[in-house]
Amino acid sequence: MTVHLGTNPIAWSNDDLPELGGDTPLETCLAQAAQAGFSGIELGNKFPREPAALTATLKPHGLRLVSGWYGAQLRERSVEDEIRAVQPHLDLLSAMACPVMVFAEVGGSVQGQRGTPLANRPVMTDAEWRDYLPKNTALAEHMAARGVHLAYHHHMGTVIEKAHEVDRLMTGTPDTVGLLYDTGHLTFAGDVPSSVAERWARRIVHVHAKDVRPEVMRQAIAERWSFLDAVIAGVFTVPGDGCVDFQQALGPVARSGYAGWWIVEAEQDPARAEPLAYARLGHRHLTRTAEALNVGLAC
Repeated sequence: MTVHLGTNPIAWSNDDLPELGGDTPLETCLAQAAQAGFSGIELGNKFPREPAALTATLKPHGLRLVSGWYGAQLRERSVEDEIRAVQPHLDLLSAMACPVMVFAEVGGSVQGQRGTPLANRPVMTDAEWRDYLPKNTALAEHMAARGVHLAYHHHMGTVIEKAHEVDRLMTGTPDTVGLLYDTGHLTFAGDVPSSVAERWARRIVHVHAKDVRPEVMRQAIAERWSFLDAVIAGVFTVPGDGCVDFQQALGPVARSGYAGWWIVEAEQDPARAEPLAYARLGHRHLTRTAEALNVGLAC
């Protein structure tokens, strides 16, 4: 089994909080991602959105586009309306031969509300779940016809945050709905990442390798912080700098034969966490983890 190591530009420029790294040129991000050893990168808000221009931007750095975030509103929208909304993003990812789309439900989410505690996130009723699951299936089938796998991102502050909600999503949908396995979000949600991976390894189509600073996490929960306040305070970091045991967390993924991307994705303030140094730390730790798990790394 071989995996690819990639990163996300959020360490250099934050999409949710543009003031974090807002003055960092895209060229700096791409150059440093390559210097750290990564071969792929996800989309950020400074990237061109036209395939030829995006290819020309990435090529000098030897980077592939891996995927890109899409915030869906399927709780409120019809499948037809969501397909129309997602189409430009899907067209781009398909043209760039991306294997997956990072897909999260943002309907009612508090993740972008600086003044709203994470504890106030929305929770779906049984009736909403019955409506929501077939919508996800239909959208995933539309995406699969374009060669892009839906990678559902459980995320703090959204309706699918905790392990039991991931279980319900996976149980209620076919394999066309893939799982984005995020070690940091599951840890912050109070769950054990490896337990989720053991149950759903065969459905994992994308991995976000994110570490957690436990002292910040405990304070965020105790003091009812918002997601963005927790990010600014440094709740997330790169693999090797927090409390997540990555051999344990990625073990089930390795044993499943997963051959996709492990993405270092850690929202931090670049003024406090120098991006290149942390990118190198994350790459180094995942390389050692792969070696320990007998996982090959693609060039």
